[in-house]
Amino acid sequence: MKKKLVLVVIVMITLGTAVIATTTTIQQQVCAVTSKRDFQGGTQTSIFENDVYVAWWTNKTGNDEVMYRLSSDAGKTFTDKVNLSNSPNSDSVDVEISADEGRVAVSWWERNQTLNEPVIRISNDNGKTFGPELKLASDGPIG
Repeated sequence: MKKKLVLVVIVMITLGTAVIATTTTIQQQVCAVTSKRDFQGGTQTSIFENDVYVAWWTNKTGNDEVMYRLSSDAGKTFTDKVNLSNSPNSDSVDVEISADEGRVAVSWWERNQTLNEPVIRISNDNGKTFGPELKLASDGPIG
């Protein structure tokens, strides 16, 4: 009985160490990607299984835009950046991202002198493509 208990403890310690090492590696890769010069705004990440989703806002063009990148290999490599907001008449800021079971949601605020509106874009294919921008503060159904 003691041998089984010792074996269970060894397996649990080994699995725990593997999970911690994997999580640390993913976090290091995200930090390396987000520390590049393009990442000037608040960076948000979401991780689901081996997929790492990163969203941020940047002001390289004179107005804030929401950018996005995806890693399908636990943060070893990332796709090219994609501009999710593409809104030249307002600043896109305060980005949030969430991912679960193949769905990714990226939300942010569109702001200018007359606008202060939350919006969202949703992906149903593991973050490879996104649907249209949905305005969350509008009256009536969204979609």
